[in-house]
Amino acid sequence: MIKIYGMSSCPDCTHVWEQVKGKEGYEVIDIGLHVRDLKAFLKLRDHSPAFTTAKARGAAGIPCFVLEGGTVTLSPEDVGLHSLSSPAGGACSLDGSGC
Repeated sequence: MIKIYGMSSCPDCTHVWEQVKGKEGYEVIDIGLHVRDLKAFLKLRDHSPAFTTAKARGAAGIPCFVLEGGTVTLSPEDVGLHSLSSPAGGACSLDGSGC
């Protein structure tokens, strides 16, 4: 099972969530719905080197993908999905470059 952490207000997240809707093998976790899920994501973000570049850019690092073996990636392509080519309605980061 691939876990996908994100938020429903993030266009990058909703784009990948639409791709996995109805498919087995993916678990969508909206970190904005329960503080427990937000804490789980923050623990990942605080300890995984996968977030180094995102944090340096001021990005949240979502959507985030956790593979069954525990590998963390921020690339939808690494899990067989497609990135949003251009943010719809603006990107989530402060500089407008992504989430």
